[in-house]
Amino acid sequence: MKQVRLRKKKTQQQVADQCGISKSLLSKIENGQTSSAVATLSKISDALDIQLSWVLDDNPETDIMILPQSKRQISLGNENMGYTYELLANRSKFSSIEPTIVHVTPKDTNLRHDPYTHSQDEFIYILEGSIYLHYDGQKHYMETGDTAYFKGTNTHLFIPVDNQGAKVLTIFVDNGD
Repeated sequence: MKQVRLRKKKTQQQVADQCGISKSLLSKIENGQTSSAVATLSKISDALDIQLSWVLDDNPETDIMILPQSKRQISLGNENMGYTYELLANRSKFSSIEPTIVHVTPKDTNLRHDPYTHSQDEFIYILEGSIYLHYDGQKHYMETGDTAYFKGTNTHLFIPVDNQGAKVLTIFVDNGD
């Protein structure tokens, strides 16, 4: 948690105030001197904009993260809303990039029409199928092998071209802003 807090340029006092806890308690949690209720850890993960599972992960930090395909799960998102995510490496708490595969649902089952934004920049590589990348009011046709890099703060959306869906390697990059 401390590494993430420092990377996000937040002080212990700022995070403690946001969570409604004392700076002393936050310091003890960061240094492993005390355990805390899941509710408190959830508040801290929200304040640091990281998933609670990363805070609860007791695996030690190493220089390598191997995640066999059989251990990966497609777990985030909602097929009816246009996509699901497959996390490729659970490294976001230590790194400024997060590689994922976005599974874009087939055209007839995709109900999402509203673009979205997020704070990270985004690199995409079309692994399978084709999409329309709606970006900042423009529509771009992309197919297998095509790439794009763009600011996540601008409105964007992956729209399926057909009922085959698509797989898009997506790397979210924390641009440090």
